[in-house]
Amino acid sequence: MDESSIELRKKELSKKYNIDFDKLEEEQKMLAKNLVIKDKIDFSLAEKFGAFDTMFIKNNILCCFIVCDKNYEIIDRTYVFEKVKFPYIPGFRGYRELPTMIKTMEKIIEKPDVIFISAQGIIHPRLGLASHFGLSTGIPSIGISNIVIDCDITGKKDGTDILKNGKRVGKVLVGKEGSNPLYVSPGNNISIKTSYELSKKLIVFPHKRPEPLHIASKYAKKVKKEIS
Repeated sequence: MDESSIELRKKELSKKYNIDFDKLEEEQKMLAKNLVIKDKIDFSLAEKFGAFDTMFIKNNILCCFIVCDKNYEIIDRTYVFEKVKFPYIPGFRGYRELPTMIKTMEKIIEKPDVIFISAQGIIHPRLGLASHFGLSTGIPSIGISNIVIDCDITGKKDGTDILKNGKRVGKVLVGKEGSNPLYVSPGNNISIKTSYELSKKLIVFPHKRPEPLHIASKYAKKVKKEIS
């Protein structure tokens, strides 16, 4: 959706659902000031990696979560399937998906050292879903996105810096030769450098994303088939 389409949809949804998007934007900006973009732990010692996969089935949200070890063996997994309570609008995924993600996390016994989320972190114009989640839970989070908005990228080579208002906020990740680039940015409690290096380290050929995300996607497809 282009900017004019987004603004039109915001007006429509504001009336239909009584949502003050201007207020939510201000809340996002205020929350973003609390983000900590430095390593909370020594991630070279990380042993448990978490990842979400979220999909929408009619008016329901299916949120799946896995935790795997260094050998990519699943040590915990769970999901939540419930009604969607917030409409879709670009830039506000946190308000649509975060409550279900947190509810899913609460069912997990094996707590991960870091969590991968298919969403934006600090490359978001205000507060990406990966940052919103990391801020809400305190667990280090990394955003892996297919798109980037309002940022400058000097090239699409692996490791290229992503800049927002002249400040480095992420890196380009080319997980597989010939594949479209991914955009890595920290969510919370982890640095840009570590977010990129850890994401790259956990890619298993022929997949282009960090393996925990691939495992979560595979699990989500299985759950979807079961509940259908």
